[in-house]
Amino acid sequence: MIKQTIEISSKPTHLRVRNEQLLIEQREDESKTTASVPCEDIGVLVVDQIQTTYTHGALAALAECGAIVLVCGQDHLPVGMLLPLAEHTEVVWRIQEQIDISKPLQKQLWRQLVQAKIRAQADNLPQNTPQRTKLLALAQRVRSGDPTNIEAQAAKVYWSLWPEENHPFRRDPDGKDPLNSLLNYGYAVLRAAVARAVVSAGLLPAIGLHHANRSNAFCLADDLLEPLRPLVDARVRDLHRHGIREIGPASKQELLGLLTQKVASKDGSAGPLMVSLQRMVASLVHCFEGNEKEIDIPTAVNTCESCR
Repeated sequence: MIKQTIEISSKPTHLRVRNEQLLIEQREDESKTTASVPCEDIGVLVVDQIQTTYTHGALAALAECGAIVLVCGQDHLPVGMLLPLAEHTEVVWRIQEQIDISKPLQKQLWRQLVQAKIRAQADNLPQNTPQRTKLLALAQRVRSGDPTNIEAQAAKVYWSLWPEENHPFRRDPDGKDPLNSLLNYGYAVLRAAVARAVVSAGLLPAIGLHHANRSNAFCLADDLLEPLRPLVDARVRDLHRHGIREIGPASKQELLGLLTQKVASKDGSAGPLMVSLQRMVASLVHCFEGNEKEIDIPTAVNTCESCR
């Protein structure tokens, strides 16, 4: 079953639990409305309303059901998340395998992620353009561990033509302009979903393959996020082309919808991204165990007309 994504943003809201149902109580003037959703049906809860209040029971029930809670700041970007603790039956063995992974395997897996990211970036660009051709060539040049930083070279080519040739854009993770804010919001949502899949598989999100910042508790989630970023880029580009260029109800709904977007797996089957993330992490576990050599990285099923 596909888990639901719920966003709280429009009205002051109180969240509590009764009979394993999350009660969403909203007040406006003297009126009050209450909606209920089974806690087990919730995958992601995004809270972007500064007057939202919670009971301890609501947060505990959501965590017990495997949901993640994303809390947004004044700029509407996620600033924190509540993740469930893993209760996997083999969690200790999984973590030990994760710690013991060999350096060569670590580098080979990172190579796969970088190659997949660059190919996905190429798919976001119009066919028969020099930039797309160059990205595909760069993907083939990525070596184990990406020692020559082909990823950065590809980024320079990619962003020069994104979102479109006649619209100059500079990717800046700290940028406050509308397009960078939309990208950051989409990346944060996917990062949380990846972290959820990592924890559910009994792995530690802090122990990465390539990312290794001592202050980053989600290094592995950030590694696995890299080839998924172009999914966000494509959605933001489409919003831009339809005149939606700032974080608001319409753009947030579209970006949260990425979690249910249909993507393709390695075997050719297609399904919602939220489900495919579990397959992706499961394949990574099999790589750690030595049973597989490739990560099952989800890829976009449909691209825009101008990119075909």
